[in-house]
Amino acid sequence: MNRSVRIGDFKVSDEEKKIVMDILSSERITEGIKTREFERKWAKKIGTNYSVAVNSGTSALIAGLFALKYLAEDEKRKKVITTPTTYIADSNAIKIAGLEPVFGDIDKTRFSLVPSEIEKILNENDPTEFLAILPVHLMGYPCDMDKINEIAKRNNLYVLEDSAQAHGSRYNGTTVGSFGDLSIFSFYVAHNIQVGELGAVNTSNLKIKNLVKRIKANGRLCFCDVCTRLEGKCPLANKQEEDIDPRFTHDIIGFNFKTFDLITGLASHKMDEMESIAEERRKNVAYLNEGLKEHSKILQLPLYSEEVSYLGYPLILKEGKRKIIRAELEKRGIETRAFFGCIPLQQPSFSYLKEEYQGKLPNAEHIGKNGFYIGCHQYLEEKDLDYIVDSFSEMFNK
Repeated sequence: MNRSVRIGDFKVSDEEKKIVMDILSSERITEGIKTREFERKWAKKIGTNYSVAVNSGTSALIAGLFALKYLAEDEKRKKVITTPTTYIADSNAIKIAGLEPVFGDIDKTRFSLVPSEIEKILNENDPTEFLAILPVHLMGYPCDMDKINEIAKRNNLYVLEDSAQAHGSRYNGTTVGSFGDLSIFSFYVAHNIQVGELGAVNTSNLKIKNLVKRIKANGRLCFCDVCTRLEGKCPLANKQEEDIDPRFTHDIIGFNFKTFDLITGLASHKMDEMESIAEERRKNVAYLNEGLKEHSKILQLPLYSEEVSYLGYPLILKEGKRKIIRAELEKRGIETRAFFGCIPLQQPSFSYLKEEYQGKLPNAEHIGKNGFYIGCHQYLEEKDLDYIVDSFSEMFNK
């Protein structure tokens, strides 16, 4: 192995170390001032009225879906239309919320749920059984939100926009995560803005915001940004005839999805780099596309766009076996990941759907079998990119 070119990297500056130490010195690391600051900044960054911090992107999905269930108050609406090609968390969250995923095929180059597939699903089923559409901006590629929102509005469906892999991506010039009834983000270490484990639910709907705040705290009555109960000022407590504490009174089912100030304090600083991170990743994608274009008969190179903040550098094999090529790259020190498998056809945990979807998701099935990705992150240097290009040339030309 000559070099190590990783899928992603995580580096902490001296300034960021100081932020963490200052928070530790404050002797308050649970949710507090830094978390509220993060929520305000992230809402403004994305262009929504509110943001609620949770402990992961998966928790954000679960809390968001439960909020929509509670808001709808209709037990008949149990289906969610989503993509079969993404990380398993979306489908898992749908099931955990007591709902059922319904899959449509994806676009071959942007890997996103195709609006015509959504229309087809609704036309072939009773639309009143559906709760929401859950599009995913996979690898940073924005979905067609205008068409998705139009379909949702026409069929009285919510839109939960999964932007976990798309910090800084834009759709028609507007930041993704601001188009749906709510959106979710993940700040997992492999994503574009990285702090380890952190998630957020963004929305401009006050009812959804308040529900998510309650769900993330085991379904408690309290949804205040700063609890003033001990000062006798809590508006919820003062409205009750009995002496109750809304922090420890629970009227809906929820979870412990709270985060802590160490992480949100770091995220508040790192979000200021969102645009520069996206720009560096775009430059790297353009550089690799130019260097690898001679192999376009073997590889489908990623579609380049100035509006995409790339999670990674996705490649789809037209010829050859993925296992062999990935093994060769790994031997050369270039870290790879298989692309996300088609959930109902290639993920064992959803094998109960295999017969139902056989032959119905050709694009997702093909990409799940033949796709993989390598890094394009902001810490890569030109020598790393040249090494990647040279490695592919050596593999394909020998």
